Amino acid sequence: MNHYANMIRNLKSPEVMDRLTHLYGNRDGMLVEQTTRYAGILKRHEELFHRDDGNVLLVSAPGRTEIGGNHTDHNRGRVLAAAVNLDTLAAVSPRDDMIVNLHSDGYPALQLDLSDLSVHEEEKGTTAALIRGVAARMKELGYKIGGFDACANSSVASGSGLSSSAAFEVMTCAILDSLYNGFTIDYKLRAKISQYAENVYFGKPSGLLDQMASSAGGLVTVDFKHDDPEVRPISFNFAAQGYALVVVATGGSHADLTDDYAAIPNEMKQVAAHFGEPHLRRVRYEEFLQAIPELRGKVSDRAILRAMHFYQENERVSRQVAALDKGDLFAFLWEIICSGRSSYMYLQNVYANPTDQSLSLALALAEEKLLGADGAWRIHGGGFAGTTLNFVPQKALGDFVKTMEGAFGRRCCHVLDIRPEGAVVLRLDASGAEK
Repeated sequence: MNHYANMIRNLKSPEVMDRLTHLYGNRDGMLVEQTTRYAGILKRHEELFHRDDGNVLLVSAPGRTEIGGNHTDHNRGRVLAAAVNLDTLAAVSPRDDMIVNLHSDGYPALQLDLSDLSVHEEEKGTTAALIRGVAARMKELGYKIGGFDACANSSVASGSGLSSSAAFEVMTCAILDSLYNGFTIDYKLRAKISQYAENVYFGKPSGLLDQMASSAGGLVTVDFKHDDPEVRPISFNFAAQGYALVVVATGGSHADLTDDYAAIPNEMKQVAAHFGEPHLRRVRYEEFLQAIPELRGKVSDRAILRAMHFYQENERVSRQVAALDKGDLFAFLWEIICSGRSSYMYLQNVYANPTDQSLSLALALAEEKLLGADGAWRIHGGGFAGTTLNFVPQKALGDFVKTMEGAFGRRCCHVLDIRPEGAVVLRLDASGAEK
């Protein structure tokens, strides 16, 4: 039996089955779905690269859901976020040169040379930019890098609002770390490396929320006040309380929205600059309120409203965390609704083009279905196009999904579980799986 056959056989070992259940949950059909997926990616790697020495790793990094703290991270605010049981997965093996070969399902094959770690303007917005950016930052920090052969697929669909880009960045960092550094980089640094790649090489001015949630795993609250963010796990099981987390993808396009996303932190920082500070977290709320007459005319009224959202949302995260710590689910759900309303009215990131208000419609439908059913709804992630986050009681789930699919199409609803771990590495050999 060759090495690949041995690895595929070991996918059904009790140890691996327990590992997959831990990562992906125990809903009906999950184990069959994931073992089939893992076996398929190993077979694909064998077809393309055929490593006779069996030196093939399986590396996975999850998508994320933003639960609280909409657009607060880039002004050193607080967030509440969670890794989800959708992920980007790769079967990967090392090379003895600096060439990267990536075959990702649904995309053209990609090859690049990590001997050149300069920023390539023509690569902006591409997968190649993310790989090169992660490698460049790792090398700059003194870590070893090298080439690799990889087959990948992702259940974090692009445009789903669950941050497929962060999952890919975190996975890429984990690949280079596991192949060449013994998987020694801690989750905070892995998140920062991934953000660097997205900001500098990919060209998207994201905060650190997405990468931190994917890298840390579980349900976490993150305070970005200092350069070294404070991350605290939160122990709360929504499923045990009879609630499903449902992300609704409305089908809106993120194309040409970079300027709209960038305007949010920029406008908040314009307000902070009035006080001689680089970001709003260093300006007291009372001082900001007193200065509104002076601010008007110096910055736009929208910038003032967005700053107001920041302050209120930052405190709202603290109340959400306190409610979960006390097990007060209904207080938490009320704060979720308030968060969504603040994003709609003050942050104003529900739509950019008045002729496309799919997110507005999704929020209106959610309120119609959940207001009297003890549920909650809010904008999810960056906004403008994309997704909403909904806390749906199990008793209302079927009707909720039917309503949303009627408006936005089949499979627009992602019913999620929280994944307890961030990036993981599995080595399938005679002894099964080891982290």
